[in-house]
Amino acid sequence: MTQERRLTETELTDMLRRAGVRPSVHRIAILKEIANGGRHPSADEIFSNLAERYPSMSRTTVYNSLHALTASALVRELEIESGCMRYDLAPQPAHSHFRCTRCGRILDMPLPPSLAETVTPGYTVDSVELTFRGVCPHCKEKETETLTH
Repeated sequence: MTQERRLTETELTDMLRRAGVRPSVHRIAILKEIANGGRHPSADEIFSNLAERYPSMSRTTVYNSLHALTASALVRELEIESGCMRYDLAPQPAHSHFRCTRCGRILDMPLPPSLAETVTPGYTVDSVELTFRGVCPHCKEKETETLTH
């Protein structure tokens, strides 16, 4: 879920080390972008957001880092929109996502409490991907303002 506080570079470095991932400057920056950004960025968005601050970072570095972060279970891949992977910090409470069909923002939402009860006995669930789609409150408010003016 959306974090109340931002993770520091020291905390992110410790997370990488505990997961067995060598903490490079680029990996820390990429993990920080995912953990503290709250936007569920794509690889291209991560590259665009960091390219100016880290001119030596390439798209290949971003993709390789994302692969390492995903393999180490620090980051989850989300396919919220067809063909475009998004990234979310993995070590956080289970949650679903909401994608606004107007502005494209992806927001964290709590999982419905009865969801676990729907699993047929005998199955082991490794992960759940639940995405709601619709209009976010911000876009709905803008729409209402437009109609009243």
